Amino acid sequence: MKRTILIALTLALTGMGFVSSADAGWRANHPRRAEVNSRLNNQNRRIHQERKEGEINGAQAANLHAEDRGIRSQERFDASQNGGHITRAEQGQLNHEENGVSGQIGR
Repeated sequence: MKRTILIALTLALTGMGFVSSADAGWRANHPRRAEVNSRLNNQNRRIHQERKEGEINGAQAANLHAEDRGIRSQERFDASQNGGHITRAEQGQLNHEENGVSGQIGR
């Protein structure tokens, strides 16, 4: 019984290692995901900067961050449905949503 548990635990931990290394490979090798995530990171930086400069208040910053988290969540979901990448149509939709958030930053 102990041996079975040990084998199951070893397989589970080994599997997690493959998932995390595979995920890192997708991030590095899929330009559509990299572009979307780069824009999200840039928008996060812009939101922090605008908040620091007083151009937006805390509530506005929180709302913008929440919108960006929703976009990032959608990107991850889309990628999970497509073998770790997003389609051009999905990228276009995500970019459209990012454009909407971008336009709200620093008003």
